[in-house]
Amino acid sequence: MLNNIQDFPLVSIIIPHYGGVDIINECLQSLSKIKYPQLEILVVDNKSPDHSIDFIKNNYSEIRLLESDYNRGFAGGCNYGAKFAKGKYLVILNNDTIHEAEWLNHLVNKMEENNNISSIQPKIKNYNNRTKFDYAGGSGGYMDKYCSPFARGRVFNTIEEDLGQYDEPCKIFWASGTAFLTKKIIFDELKGFDETLFAHMEEIDYHWKCQYLGYEVWVEPKSVIYHHGAITLPVESQNKTYLNYRNSLILLLTNYPTKVAIKLFFPRIFMEFISLIKELVILRWKHGWAIIRAWLWILTHINFLLERKKKLKNKYPIYNIYNKSIVLDYYFLRKKTYTDIIK
Repeated sequence: MLNNIQDFPLVSIIIPHYGGVDIINECLQSLSKIKYPQLEILVVDNKSPDHSIDFIKNNYSEIRLLESDYNRGFAGGCNYGAKFAKGKYLVILNNDTIHEAEWLNHLVNKMEENNNISSIQPKIKNYNNRTKFDYAGGSGGYMDKYCSPFARGRVFNTIEEDLGQYDEPCKIFWASGTAFLTKKIIFDELKGFDETLFAHMEEIDYHWKCQYLGYEVWVEPKSVIYHHGAITLPVESQNKTYLNYRNSLILLLTNYPTKVAIKLFFPRIFMEFISLIKELVILRWKHGWAIIRAWLWILTHINFLLERKKKLKNKYPIYNIYNKSIVLDYYFLRKKTYTDIIK
Protein backbone atom coordinates (compact mmCIF):
# COMPACT_ATOMS: atom_id res chain seq x y z
CA MET A 1 0.00 0.00 0.00
CA LEU A 2 1.37 3.38 -1.04
CA ASN A 3 1.24 6.08 1.62
CA ASN A 4 3.90 8.75 1.09
CA ILE A 5 3.81 10.93 -2.04
CA GLN A 6 7.37 10.01 -2.96
CA ASP A 7 6.38 6.32 -2.99
CA PHE A 8 3.84 6.82 -5.79
CA PRO A 9 5.31 6.02 -9.22
CA LEU A 10 4.64 8.48 -12.01
CA VAL A 11 1.67 7.45 -14.15
CA SER A 12 1.15 8.75 -17.69
CA ILE A 13 -2.48 8.81 -18.82
CA ILE A 14 -2.78 8.65 -22.61
CA ILE A 15 -6.07 9.74 -24.16
CA PRO A 16 -6.48 9.45 -27.95
CA HIS A 17 -9.09 11.93 -29.14
CA TYR A 18 -10.99 12.49 -32.36
CA GLY A 19 -13.57 15.22 -31.93
CA GLY A 20 -16.14 15.91 -29.26
CA VAL A 21 -15.33 18.92 -27.10
CA ASP A 22 -17.98 18.13 -24.49
CA ILE A 23 -16.72 14.56 -24.12
CA ILE A 24 -13.05 15.43 -23.65
CA ASN A 25 -13.95 18.29 -21.32
CA GLU A 26 -15.95 16.00 -19.03
CA CYS A 27 -13.13 13.44 -19.02
CA LEU A 28 -10.44 16.00 -18.15
CA GLN A 29 -12.65 17.60 -15.50
CA SER A 30 -13.10 14.19 -13.90
CA LEU A 31 -9.35 13.47 -13.98
CA SER A 32 -8.66 16.80 -12.28
CA LYS A 33 -10.53 15.51 -9.22
CA ILE A 34 -8.82 12.14 -8.74
CA LYS A 35 -6.51 11.63 -5.77
CA TYR A 36 -3.46 10.11 -7.40
CA PRO A 37 -0.56 12.53 -6.72
CA GLN A 38 2.05 11.66 -9.39
CA LEU A 39 0.39 12.10 -12.74
CA GLU A 40 0.85 13.41 -16.25
CA ILE A 41 -1.95 13.55 -18.81
CA LEU A 42 -1.29 13.39 -22.54
CA VAL A 43 -4.09 13.98 -25.03
CA VAL A 44 -3.32 12.83 -28.56
CA ASP A 45 -5.52 14.73 -30.98
CA ASN A 46 -6.08 12.58 -34.07
CA LYS A 47 -6.74 15.53 -36.40
CA SER A 48 -10.11 16.34 -34.82
CA PRO A 49 -12.63 17.85 -37.23
CA ASP A 50 -13.86 20.34 -34.60
CA HIS A 51 -12.18 22.93 -32.37
CA SER A 52 -10.93 20.41 -29.78
CA ILE A 53 -7.31 21.56 -30.07
CA ASP A 54 -8.09 25.22 -29.35
CA PHE A 55 -10.44 24.25 -26.53
CA ILE A 56 -7.83 22.12 -24.76
CA LYS A 57 -5.14 24.75 -25.22
CA ASN A 58 -7.37 27.47 -23.80
CA ASN A 59 -8.80 25.51 -20.88
CA TYR A 60 -6.23 22.87 -19.92
CA SER A 61 -2.79 24.39 -20.19
CA GLU A 62 -1.42 21.80 -17.76
CA ILE A 63 -2.33 18.96 -20.16
CA ARG A 64 0.29 17.87 -22.68
CA LEU A 65 -1.45 18.11 -26.03
CA LEU A 66 0.07 16.12 -28.88
CA GLU A 67 -1.26 17.14 -32.28
CA SER A 68 -1.19 14.47 -34.98
CA ASP A 69 -1.34 15.61 -38.58
CA TYR A 70 -3.61 12.65 -39.47
CA ASN A 71 -6.03 10.27 -37.78
CA ARG A 72 -3.87 7.50 -36.32
CA GLY A 73 -6.84 5.62 -34.91
CA PHE A 74 -7.03 4.41 -31.34
CA ALA A 75 -4.03 2.10 -31.66
CA GLY A 76 -1.78 4.62 -33.39
CA GLY A 77 -2.86 7.45 -31.13
CA CYS A 78 -1.93 5.49 -28.02
CA ASN A 79 1.42 4.48 -29.50
CA TYR A 80 2.17 8.09 -30.39
CA GLY A 81 1.36 9.23 -26.87
CA ALA A 82 3.51 6.49 -25.32
CA LYS A 83 6.58 7.85 -27.14
CA PHE A 84 6.33 11.05 -25.09
CA ALA A 85 5.20 9.49 -21.79
CA LYS A 86 7.60 9.63 -18.85
CA GLY A 87 5.76 7.42 -16.38
CA LYS A 88 6.69 4.02 -15.01
CA TYR A 89 3.11 3.08 -15.81
CA LEU A 90 0.85 4.03 -18.70
CA VAL A 91 -2.91 4.32 -18.53
CA ILE A 92 -4.66 3.79 -21.84
CA LEU A 93 -7.92 5.70 -21.47
CA ASN A 94 -10.95 6.46 -23.63
CA ASN A 95 -11.97 10.09 -23.87
CA ASP A 96 -15.61 9.28 -23.01
CA THR A 97 -14.99 8.18 -19.41
CA ILE A 98 -15.37 9.64 -15.93
CA HIS A 99 -13.71 8.24 -12.83
CA GLU A 100 -14.13 7.66 -9.13
CA ALA A 101 -11.64 9.60 -7.04
CA GLU A 102 -9.36 6.68 -6.08
CA TRP A 103 -9.70 4.53 -9.18
CA LEU A 104 -6.07 4.97 -10.18
CA ASN A 105 -4.75 4.43 -6.64
CA HIS A 106 -6.40 1.00 -6.56
CA LEU A 107 -4.87 0.00 -9.90
CA VAL A 108 -1.36 1.10 -8.95
CA ASN A 109 -1.58 -0.57 -5.52
CA LYS A 110 -2.56 -3.86 -7.17
CA MET A 111 0.20 -3.55 -9.75
CA GLU A 112 2.81 -2.85 -7.07
CA GLU A 113 1.75 -5.97 -5.15
CA ASN A 114 2.60 -8.39 -7.98
CA ASN A 115 5.56 -7.85 -10.28
CA ASN A 116 4.22 -10.46 -12.71
CA ILE A 117 1.21 -8.34 -13.71
CA SER A 118 1.55 -6.56 -17.04
CA SER A 119 -1.83 -4.83 -17.07
CA ILE A 120 -4.84 -4.27 -14.88
CA GLN A 121 -8.24 -2.78 -15.61
CA PRO A 122 -10.88 -1.20 -13.37
CA LYS A 123 -14.50 -2.21 -13.13
CA ILE A 124 -16.19 -0.37 -16.02
CA LYS A 125 -19.80 0.65 -15.53
CA ASN A 126 -22.26 2.29 -17.88
CA TYR A 127 -22.34 6.08 -17.81
CA ASN A 128 -26.08 6.37 -18.45
CA ASN A 129 -27.19 3.48 -16.23
CA ARG A 130 -24.72 3.28 -13.39
CA THR A 131 -26.21 0.20 -11.80
CA LYS A 132 -25.10 -1.81 -14.85
CA PHE A 133 -21.78 -2.90 -16.28
CA ASP A 134 -20.51 -1.32 -19.46
CA TYR A 135 -20.42 -3.20 -22.74
CA ALA A 136 -16.70 -2.48 -23.24
CA GLY A 137 -15.00 -4.63 -20.65
CA GLY A 138 -17.33 -4.97 -17.68
CA SER A 139 -15.36 -6.42 -14.81
CA GLY A 140 -12.67 -8.14 -16.88
CA GLY A 141 -12.43 -9.60 -20.37
CA TYR A 142 -12.20 -13.18 -21.67
CA MET A 143 -12.14 -14.80 -25.10
CA ASP A 144 -13.34 -18.08 -26.53
CA LYS A 145 -11.15 -20.26 -28.73
CA TYR A 146 -12.61 -18.71 -31.91
CA CYS A 147 -11.52 -15.21 -30.78
CA SER A 148 -14.97 -14.03 -29.73
CA PRO A 149 -14.60 -11.73 -26.70
CA PHE A 150 -16.90 -11.50 -23.68
CA ALA A 151 -16.62 -10.12 -20.16
CA ARG A 152 -17.72 -10.57 -16.60
CA GLY A 153 -20.94 -8.58 -16.73
CA ARG A 154 -21.40 -8.60 -20.53
CA VAL A 155 -21.89 -11.45 -22.97
CA PHE A 156 -22.82 -10.17 -26.44
CA ASN A 157 -25.83 -7.88 -25.87
CA THR A 158 -26.70 -9.13 -22.39
CA ILE A 159 -25.55 -6.50 -19.90
CA GLU A 160 -25.79 -7.46 -16.24
CA GLU A 161 -26.66 -5.29 -13.29
CA ASP A 162 -23.74 -4.85 -10.92
CA LEU A 163 -24.80 -6.63 -7.73
CA GLY A 164 -21.28 -7.24 -6.49
CA GLN A 165 -21.10 -10.63 -8.22
CA TYR A 166 -17.81 -9.76 -9.90
CA ASP A 167 -16.13 -7.78 -7.13
CA GLU A 168 -13.17 -10.08 -6.58
CA PRO A 169 -9.89 -9.21 -8.33
CA CYS A 170 -8.76 -12.01 -10.61
CA LYS A 171 -6.70 -12.96 -13.64
CA ILE A 172 -8.42 -12.28 -16.96
CA PHE A 173 -7.51 -12.69 -20.62
CA TRP A 174 -7.74 -9.06 -21.72
CA ALA A 175 -8.06 -5.70 -20.04
CA SER A 176 -10.38 -3.28 -21.77
CA GLY A 177 -8.94 -0.52 -23.93
CA THR A 178 -11.55 1.72 -22.31
CA ALA A 179 -9.13 1.94 -19.40
CA PHE A 180 -6.19 -0.12 -18.25
CA LEU A 181 -2.90 0.40 -16.47
CA THR A 182 0.19 -1.23 -17.96
CA LYS A 183 3.95 -1.15 -17.46
CA LYS A 184 5.63 1.17 -19.92
CA ILE A 185 8.63 -1.15 -20.20
CA ILE A 186 6.34 -3.94 -21.47
CA PHE A 187 4.39 -1.63 -23.78
CA ASP A 188 7.68 -0.48 -25.29
CA GLU A 189 9.01 -4.04 -25.58
CA LEU A 190 5.91 -5.09 -27.54
CA LYS A 191 6.04 -1.86 -29.56
CA GLY A 192 2.61 -0.94 -28.27
CA PHE A 193 -0.51 -1.77 -30.20
CA ASP A 194 -0.47 -3.16 -33.73
CA GLU A 195 -1.45 -0.07 -35.71
CA THR A 196 -2.81 -2.16 -38.58
CA LEU A 197 -5.71 -3.01 -36.28
CA PHE A 198 -6.47 0.76 -36.08
CA ALA A 199 -9.28 0.33 -33.54
CA HIS A 200 -11.09 -2.60 -31.89
CA MET A 201 -9.40 -5.71 -30.44
CA GLU A 202 -5.98 -4.04 -30.30
CA GLU A 203 -6.06 -4.44 -26.50
CA ILE A 204 -6.91 -8.14 -26.81
CA ASP A 205 -3.96 -8.59 -29.14
CA TYR A 206 -1.68 -6.66 -26.78
CA HIS A 207 -2.68 -8.69 -23.72
CA TRP A 208 -2.39 -11.96 -25.63
CA LYS A 209 1.20 -10.98 -26.38
CA CYS A 210 1.78 -10.00 -22.74
CA GLN A 211 0.78 -13.50 -21.70
CA TYR A 212 3.10 -14.99 -24.31
CA LEU A 213 5.88 -13.11 -22.49
CA GLY A 214 4.82 -14.80 -19.26
CA TYR A 215 2.88 -11.95 -17.67
CA GLU A 216 -0.56 -11.93 -16.08
CA VAL A 217 -3.52 -9.61 -16.81
CA TRP A 218 -5.87 -8.66 -13.95
CA VAL A 219 -9.01 -6.76 -13.04
CA GLU A 220 -9.26 -4.76 -9.79
CA PRO A 221 -13.00 -4.09 -9.21
CA LYS A 222 -12.35 -1.72 -6.29
CA SER A 223 -11.33 0.70 -9.03
CA VAL A 224 -14.43 2.04 -10.81
CA ILE A 225 -14.97 4.23 -13.86
CA TYR A 226 -18.00 5.05 -16.03
CA HIS A 227 -18.05 4.87 -19.82
CA HIS A 228 -20.35 6.46 -22.40
CA GLY A 229 -19.31 4.02 -25.13
CA ALA A 230 -19.52 4.07 -28.95
CA ILE A 231 -18.94 7.81 -29.25
CA THR A 232 -16.19 7.89 -31.90
CA LEU A 233 -17.50 4.79 -33.74
CA PRO A 234 -21.25 4.30 -33.07
CA VAL A 235 -22.69 0.79 -32.66
CA GLU A 236 -24.53 1.08 -35.97
CA SER A 237 -21.34 1.95 -37.84
CA GLN A 238 -20.45 -0.45 -40.66
CA ASN A 239 -16.79 0.41 -40.02
CA LYS A 240 -17.12 -0.97 -36.50
CA THR A 241 -18.49 -4.22 -37.94
CA TYR A 242 -15.68 -4.37 -40.48
CA LEU A 243 -12.92 -3.76 -37.93
CA ASN A 244 -14.30 -6.27 -35.44
CA TYR A 245 -14.57 -9.07 -38.01
CA ARG A 246 -11.28 -8.30 -39.73
CA ASN A 247 -9.25 -7.84 -36.55
CA SER A 248 -10.66 -10.95 -34.93
CA LEU A 249 -9.57 -13.01 -37.95
CA ILE A 250 -6.12 -11.42 -37.86
CA LEU A 251 -5.70 -12.51 -34.25
CA LEU A 252 -6.98 -16.03 -34.89
CA LEU A 253 -4.69 -16.59 -37.86
CA THR A 254 -1.51 -15.10 -36.38
CA ASN A 255 -1.60 -15.38 -32.57
CA TYR A 256 -2.26 -19.11 -32.44
CA PRO A 257 0.24 -21.79 -33.43
CA THR A 258 -0.28 -22.63 -37.11
CA LYS A 259 -1.98 -26.02 -36.61
CA VAL A 260 -4.42 -24.56 -34.08
CA ALA A 261 -5.21 -21.59 -36.34
CA ILE A 262 -6.02 -23.85 -39.29
CA LYS A 263 -8.21 -26.09 -37.11
CA LEU A 264 -10.22 -23.14 -35.79
CA PHE A 265 -10.40 -21.10 -38.99
CA PHE A 266 -13.04 -23.09 -40.87
CA PRO A 267 -15.60 -23.33 -38.03
CA ARG A 268 -15.04 -19.62 -37.45
CA ILE A 269 -15.71 -18.78 -41.12
CA PHE A 270 -18.86 -20.93 -41.03
CA MET A 271 -20.16 -18.93 -38.06
CA GLU A 272 -19.33 -15.70 -39.88
CA PHE A 273 -21.22 -16.93 -42.94
CA ILE A 274 -24.27 -17.44 -40.72
CA SER A 275 -23.81 -13.88 -39.43
CA LEU A 276 -23.64 -12.62 -43.01
CA ILE A 277 -26.91 -14.37 -43.88
CA LYS A 278 -28.54 -12.84 -40.79
CA GLU A 279 -27.41 -9.32 -41.76
CA LEU A 280 -28.81 -9.77 -45.25
CA VAL A 281 -32.12 -11.19 -44.01
CA ILE A 282 -32.70 -8.22 -41.70
CA LEU A 283 -31.69 -5.88 -44.54
CA ARG A 284 -28.53 -4.56 -42.93
CA TRP A 285 -26.81 -4.56 -46.31
CA LYS A 286 -23.92 -2.34 -45.30
CA HIS A 287 -23.04 -4.55 -42.34
CA GLY A 288 -23.19 -7.62 -44.55
CA TRP A 289 -20.83 -5.91 -46.98
CA ALA A 290 -18.56 -5.05 -44.03
CA ILE A 291 -18.19 -8.79 -43.25
CA ILE A 292 -17.33 -9.51 -46.89
CA ARG A 293 -14.83 -6.62 -46.87
CA ALA A 294 -13.15 -8.18 -43.84
CA TRP A 295 -12.78 -11.49 -45.70
CA LEU A 296 -11.41 -9.72 -48.77
CA TRP A 297 -8.84 -7.90 -46.65
CA ILE A 298 -7.62 -11.20 -45.20
CA LEU A 299 -7.37 -12.78 -48.66
CA THR A 300 -5.39 -9.85 -50.06
CA HIS A 301 -2.96 -9.50 -47.14
CA ILE A 302 -1.52 -13.00 -46.81
CA ASN A 303 2.05 -11.64 -46.75
CA PHE A 304 1.17 -9.31 -43.88
CA LEU A 305 -0.32 -12.21 -41.91
CA LEU A 306 2.77 -14.37 -42.48
CA GLU A 307 5.14 -11.59 -41.42
CA ARG A 308 3.08 -10.79 -38.36
CA LYS A 309 3.07 -14.41 -37.31
CA LYS A 310 6.87 -14.62 -37.58
CA LYS A 311 7.29 -11.77 -35.11
CA LEU A 312 5.17 -13.30 -32.34
CA LYS A 313 6.82 -14.87 -29.32
CA ASN A 314 4.63 -17.69 -28.06
CA LYS A 315 6.89 -19.19 -25.44
CA TYR A 316 4.31 -19.50 -22.68
CA PRO A 317 0.98 -21.38 -22.84
CA ILE A 318 -2.24 -19.41 -22.46
CA TYR A 319 -4.62 -20.50 -19.71
CA ASN A 320 -7.52 -18.07 -19.86
CA ILE A 321 -8.97 -18.83 -23.29
CA TYR A 322 -12.45 -20.36 -23.00
CA ASN A 323 -12.15 -23.67 -24.84
CA LYS A 324 -15.67 -23.66 -26.31
CA SER A 325 -17.75 -21.42 -28.56
CA ILE A 326 -19.36 -18.49 -26.78
CA VAL A 327 -21.64 -18.12 -29.82
CA LEU A 328 -23.06 -21.62 -29.35
CA ASP A 329 -23.31 -21.18 -25.58
CA TYR A 330 -25.16 -17.89 -25.89
CA TYR A 331 -27.49 -18.43 -28.83
CA PHE A 332 -28.19 -22.17 -28.61
CA LEU A 333 -27.56 -23.20 -25.00
CA ARG A 334 -29.01 -19.89 -23.73
CA LYS A 335 -26.11 -19.15 -21.41
CA LYS A 336 -26.50 -15.41 -21.08
CA THR A 337 -24.02 -14.44 -18.37
CA TYR A 338 -20.40 -15.14 -17.43
CA THR A 339 -21.65 -17.05 -14.38
CA ASP A 340 -23.79 -19.30 -16.58
CA ILE A 341 -20.88 -19.98 -18.90
CA ILE A 342 -18.36 -21.07 -16.26
CA LYS A 343 -20.75 -23.40 -14.42
